Amino acid sequence: MGRKRAVGGINIPWWAWLAPCVLAPVVLLNVGVAWLGGTHVSPLSFSFLQTKARALGAYAAHRPACMLDAHPPLTPLISDAERRHDLPPGLLRALIQVESETRVHRISPAGAMGPGQLMPDTAAMMRVEDPFDPAPSIDGSGRYLAEQLRRFRDVRLAVAAYNAGPGSVNGHVPRNGETEFYVARVMAAWAHTRPPAPVVVKRPASKAPERAPVAKAAARKARPAAVPAKPPGAPRVTSPGKKPASRPVGAPTLASARKP
Repeated sequence: MGRKRAVGGINIPWWAWLAPCVLAPVVLLNVGVAWLGGTHVSPLSFSFLQTKARALGAYAAHRPACMLDAHPPLTPLISDAERRHDLPPGLLRALIQVESETRVHRISPAGAMGPGQLMPDTAAMMRVEDPFDPAPSIDGSGRYLAEQLRRFRDVRLAVAAYNAGPGSVNGHVPRNGETEFYVARVMAAWAHTRPPAPVVVKRPASKAPERAPVAKAAARKARPAAVPAKPPGAPRVTSPGKKPASRPVGAPTLASARKP
């Protein structure tokens, strides 16, 4: 029989004493991530224990450096990273807003760190020594997103690869219960962060040159033809058919000629 210990008259098996020793580090790790990283994680979560431990180690190494010097605003750093890596304007800003709500010291339940929520392996691949330092962290997130965009040539697939990894994207957004909703949130945020498209006002073509000849022709038709004035002293010309016959002076009239 196994060894038992009596507590208050109750016999407790040896494995019941071992359970708190095993659970205590897990609970402390999850509580530390939830408190220091500003996230929600179950105290009894056994997922991503190693990455969460690495994230807490990076946080402990970073925190003394920023206690005396506050972090700069993130918006100029994000805009510079978008221009530097030729990203669509506003896309990296939307992604960071969804990832961390622009919080520098955020740690996810999976152990992702910083504004762009870089996993420890991804941060090492992007040569980001301190994921909680905004400038190199945002630059690393921008470079990683630009790589996915060049690889897939589609914004939705690039965002999906940023979340789930490029190996999970095979021509479509993976449906794993998380990535499809993540992509929808980033695209919705991008609709607000992207600059508005320039408005092109089309002016109607001027029809004045076409109307001028028509107006002139109408004016000609409406105006009566001018009658040339008769010069003074000109003789009156009568029609040959209407000219009266001339009678010699003293010639008898027709009535007198008929008399005997």
